[in-house]
Amino acid sequence: MATFEWIIVLLLGAALLAALAHRLGAPYPTFLALGGSVLAFVPASPNWTLDPHLALTLFVAPVLVDAAYDTSLRDLRANWRPVAGLVVAAVGTTVLAVALVARWLVPEMPWPVAIALGAIVAPPDAAAATAVMRQVKLPHKLLKILEGESLLNDASALLVYRLAIMTVIAGHLGFASFAPVFLLTVFGSLAAGVGCAYALRPLTAGLREVPIALIVQFAFTFGVWIAAEAIGLSGILTLVAYAMTVARRDGPQMPAHMRVPIFAVWETAVFVLNAFAFVLIGMQLRPIWQRLEAGGERSDAVITAAAVLAVTIAARFAWVMSYHALKRRRARRAGGGAGPQPTVGAGIVLSWAGMRGIVTLAAAFAIPETLPNGAPFPYRDLILLCAFAVVLGTLVLQGLTMKPLIRYMGLTDDDPVGREIRLGRAHAYRALLDAIKDDDTLSGKLLRKEYAAVIELNTSEARDAPVDEVPGGPLRRRAIAVARQRAFEMRRDDVIGDDAYRVLVRELDWAELSAGGGRQD
Repeated sequence: MATFEWIIVLLLGAALLAALAHRLGAPYPTFLALGGSVLAFVPASPNWTLDPHLALTLFVAPVLVDAAYDTSLRDLRANWRPVAGLVVAAVGTTVLAVALVARWLVPEMPWPVAIALGAIVAPPDAAAATAVMRQVKLPHKLLKILEGESLLNDASALLVYRLAIMTVIAGHLGFASFAPVFLLTVFGSLAAGVGCAYALRPLTAGLREVPIALIVQFAFTFGVWIAAEAIGLSGILTLVAYAMTVARRDGPQMPAHMRVPIFAVWETAVFVLNAFAFVLIGMQLRPIWQRLEAGGERSDAVITAAAVLAVTIAARFAWVMSYHALKRRRARRAGGGAGPQPTVGAGIVLSWAGMRGIVTLAAAFAIPETLPNGAPFPYRDLILLCAFAVVLGTLVLQGLTMKPLIRYMGLTDDDPVGREIRLGRAHAYRALLDAIKDDDTLSGKLLRKEYAAVIELNTSEARDAPVDEVPGGPLRRRAIAVARQRAFEMRRDDVIGDDAYRVLVRELDWAELSAGGGRQD
C-alpha cells in the first residue's frame, strides 16, 4: 500500500480509537498506545523511519506551545511548591531509581546510558490524566498541579537527558563542563524565549487572515526551537518562555473570528502528532523485536522493560506520598490552617496520574543511531523497548483505572473556576452596559435588557445553570436549530443561493455558540 494511503488509514484508525476512548470515558492516548503496539506486529505495515534529530522538534514543540499557551501563571505561583517538587525531586528520584535498576539488570550498561534511560521515562504526560480528571471534576488544585508539572517536567527531564547523551558521545563530561552548560541552558533559554516573544511580536500583530496566521505560528514554533538548539540552548525551556509570554501579551488583540479556528487547528495538530508518535514507535518495535530474538536477548529485554515500568511507577509513588505525609505532619503540628489540607486520597491520585506519553516516545526516538566514531549507540534498542513499555503500561494500567480511583477516593471539586467565570462575566458585562448606557436606539434598549439579564443570572444566589449558559440558552438553541433547518429548506427550494445560505448559517452558528452550544455533554 502506498505511503499516502497508509497515512489516511492510520489517521482514520486513530480517529476511531479516540472516538471509542471518548465513549468509554478513557484517555485517547491509551487507545493510541494499544493501536501502536498492535501495528508493530502487522506483517504488511510499512517500515517508516524518522531522523532522530527531527523527533523532539516535530513531536514536542507544538505540544509544548499548546500546553504553555493555556498555562496559568497565577496557578503556577500558587502551587509552586508541589509543582517544583514534582518537576525536580520526583523526576530526579525516577531518573536515579531507573538508572540503578537498569545497571543492576544490565551491568555492562554505562552510567550515562542508564541515566539517559531514566530521563526518558521520567516526565509524565498529564494530557491523559487531565482528560480523565475533567470528566470526573477533580479538585481544581490537583488539576493545576498536574498541568504545571506536565509543562515543566519535560524541561528538567530532558535537560538531564541532554547532558547524559552529551556524555555518551563525548566519552566524559566533568563538573567543569557540566556547570556552564547547566547555567547557560537554564537562564539563557528563559531569556531567549522572552526575547523571541518580544522580537517576533511585530511580525504577527497585523495578521488578520487565519491561514496566514496559522502558518506563521507554526513556523515560529519550530523556528524558535531550532534556533535555540542550534546555539546550544534548551529548545523546551526557550519555547515554554516564548509561548507563555506570547499568550500573556497577544490574547486581547486576537479577534474572535481568528481565535476559534486557530485553537481548533492547534488541538487537531496535537492529536495528529500523538497519533503518529505511537504509529512510528510501533513500526520501530518490529525490527527491534526481531533483532532481540536473533541475538537471544528477548527474554532479558522484556524483564528489563517490565522492571523499568514498575520502578517508574513506584518512584513517583515514593516521592508524592512522602511529600504529602510531610505536609500532613506539618499541618497537624501547626494546628491546621486556612486552606485545604493534603489528604491521603489526593496523594494516591496524584501518584497514580504519572502516565507517560509523547515526550517519552520522542526522546527515545531522538537517541542517535550511531556515535561520532561510527559505532552503534549502546543499548538503543533496549531503551526504545523500555520507553514504549513504560508508555503503554502506564497508559493502560493507570489510564483505564484513573476514573474509578478518583470516584473511590471521593475527591470532588467546589468549582472555583465557575465562581471566577461568573465574577468576570458580571464585571465585563457591567462595563459593556456602561458603554451603551446613553444609546436610546431600539438596538441599544434591547441590548441593555439582554446584558442586564446576563448580569442578573451571574450575580444571583442560584448556581444551578452551567457557567457557559446564557439567559434562555436552551430556548435559544432550539429556536436556532429551527432557523437553521428553515435556511436549509430555502436553499433546497432555490429561494436563496449557496452564498447567502453560508452567510446565514455562519451567523446562526455564532449565535448557537454564544448560547452555550459549544458544551460537550
